[in-house]
Amino acid sequence: MNVFRFQQFDIKQDSEVFRVGTDAVLLGVLADLEHAKNVLEIGTGTGVIAMMLAQRFPQTNILGVDVNRIAVGLASSNFKASPFANRLTAELKDIKTFDSEMKFDAIFSNPPYFQVNSSSKDVVARQKIELDFKTLIQSSSKLLNDSGKLIVIIPRQDEEVFISLCEKENLFLQRNVSIRGIVGGEVRRSVLEFSKLKADRIIKEEFVIEKSPRQYSDQYLELTKDFHLFKS
Repeated sequence: MNVFRFQQFDIKQDSEVFRVGTDAVLLGVLADLEHAKNVLEIGTGTGVIAMMLAQRFPQTNILGVDVNRIAVGLASSNFKASPFANRLTAELKDIKTFDSEMKFDAIFSNPPYFQVNSSSKDVVARQKIELDFKTLIQSSSKLLNDSGKLIVIIPRQDEEVFISLCEKENLFLQRNVSIRGIVGGEVRRSVLEFSKLKADRIIKEEFVIEKSPRQYSDQYLELTKDFHLFKS
């Protein structure tokens, strides 16, 4: 079993579960859970994002749900071995039927974004088979409390559609972080934060991963300095 090592915790990985990737790390360092206590992750996978956010926000209690039994086993094992074990839980749940008496302060997700195709690689994690944007948004709207927020990372080309779907469920854009792979490159990803409360002003930010090929930007190094093992 492959292990991805961070400074404060390790992530056990399996070929049947989507591995640690750049999108997960970006959501882990960019999502804002400052005022959230009870938090839900939809599609927890190995649990890496939940663990990063638990490290950043010590007041949070995070429940990670997934339809993949192997993923839930991995996440549970990773959670129990971490310094945040008492604040992290993984459960085998389908968000389409998941219900909770408690409403959440925040929900976050790195959802599948490829349309169903013939690829056999990480089918559930990458393709919209078990979870599509509409299902994610409708479920989140039902599970959030009145001041709660939904936080996602998605491809930039899906941004307008996602925002429109959110508005139909009374979730309104609060913050938009445009992510470029390299200085001067195209925006490839967006980290979006939504709330049931309309914002007076949408916060717009830009984030660049590399300043030159294979050279991380100062911005990336600063935000990941408490996670990655490499030195700046």
